[in-house]
Amino acid sequence: MTILDIAVPFSNFSDYADALTERLLTQRLFAEARILDKEGYEEWLADFIDEKIQYWMPDMETRRRDDVRGTFCYGEAAYFDDSIKELTIRVKRYNEPSAWADNPATRHVHLISNIEVFNTEIANHYAVCSVFENIRNRNMADQDVIHGRREDIWKLENGVFKLVIRRIFIVQNVLLSKNLNTFL
Repeated sequence: MTILDIAVPFSNFSDYADALTERLLTQRLFAEARILDKEGYEEWLADFIDEKIQYWMPDMETRRRDDVRGTFCYGEAAYFDDSIKELTIRVKRYNEPSAWADNPATRHVHLISNIEVFNTEIANHYAVCSVFENIRNRNMADQDVIHGRREDIWKLENGVFKLVIRRIFIVQNVLLSKNLNTFL
């Protein structure tokens, strides 16, 4: 298994990163959440995202436990399957007059917890598991809550951690949101 294959979920990691690396990556995740909460998307792209990013959120399917296909499959339906090009287009869209879904602005809160940081077989690359809650409120009564877990690969380069892979697994089988104008 190669850790950088977007289609391969994390195996059972057991080699935890040292305490300093864990602390620095935890702070990085919290800073990322703060930037996303204030809709600092250009800053997020520039400061947090690696140019080779793979940002993927599959559509989860409810299947029996004995179904060998599991709840998702890479290459099938996905809410997001983005490279830096698609993420850049999504960020630019927020500033367009036609972005009516974000005018007035959506208010966001990203809660991040259960953070675990593991060493990988690739130098300066760390596997980070976390859970999240994304609360979005718009207008008077439109509120959405998305729960899930993330499997990330963060790369340390020139003293800065950059996100290389993010796999997002939501717990909802069906998203009832009117739109999905958020980053998780």
